[in-house]
Formats: sequence, structure tokens, C-alpha cells
Amino acid sequence: MQEETVIIPHYAMSGGTLIALAADKIIMDPHAVLGPVDPQLGQYPAPSIIRAVEQKSIDKVEDQTLILADVAKKAINQVRDFVYHLLKDKYGEEKAKQLAQVLTEGRWTHDYPITIEHAKELGLNVDTNVPMEVYTLMELYRQPIKQRGTVEFMPYPVKQEGRD
Repeated sequence: MQEETVIIPHYAMSGGTLIALAADKIIMDPHAVLGPVDPQLGQYPAPSIIRAVEQKSIDKVEDQTLILADVAKKAINQVRDFVYHLLKDKYGEEKAKQLAQVLTEGRWTHDYPITIEHAKELGLNVDTNVPMEVYTLMELYRQPIKQRGTVEFMPYPVKQEGRD
């Protein structure tokens, strides 16, 4: 069987993290990040919906919100089970359960950056040996500049005013 490797030069958030977790090996640039995989229902994080309902008396919660909380619980369980399934053969059952819990429970906001150091602390098997060919390839494809804030790959040093 061929080993599957994922290389993350910048960031792999949410679905990108799921793809990385499915690989046999994760290689990250030293400044790259992963992200939590907690499900989002519309504009709300599923764990936050559940917490909001738990903080009120049941008679103070609208039926629509209760239904949304039920869907949120199902979504969390589905993603947690999926992450566990992706990790159990690589990390063993207990570690896979722990990682699945941490990545899906809403411990952080959905855009929280899990750095390589943090990923290693969590027990993920990641390294920073990105092949130079990856950077060479990226230099050939400049990213378009967007109007809203985002990460932009600059294949060359940028001189800032007032700095030499």
C-alpha cells in the first residue's frame, strides 16, 4: 500500500484539516497551521448552540432552537466518529478518541490556528521537512490579491518602509 502524504505550506483549516488527518504523513511549513474541525451550522458553531441551550431552562428555549441543538449534537458526533475513524489505525484507539474529542468539541473558535508546535503537543505526527520543490512550484503560481483580509504567499522578500 502506498503512503499518502499531505503537505501544508500555509494553512489547512476545517475541511483541509480533515484531509490532512486522512493522510499517513503530514508535512507542514514551520509557520503553517491546522484548524479545529468542529461542525458549523449556518453561522453558529455546533458546540456553542448546545452550550447555549444547556444554560437555559428548557421552558425558556424555543422549539426551533431545541431542534437546532439536536442537529448540532448529531453533527458533532458524526464528525467526531469520522475523525476517530481516520486516526484509529495510525494512533491507536485511545489516542484517536482523544484527538477526535479535542478537535471537535468547540474548545477553540473555528478559525483557531493550531501551529506545528501545538499539533505536536496534541500528539499529531507532523514534521516540517517540506521539500524545496513545493516552494519552487508555488513561486510559479502567484496568488491573486483579494479585497478582504487573507493570507497571501509572497515568493520573495518584501521590503517594508523604514526597514533595511
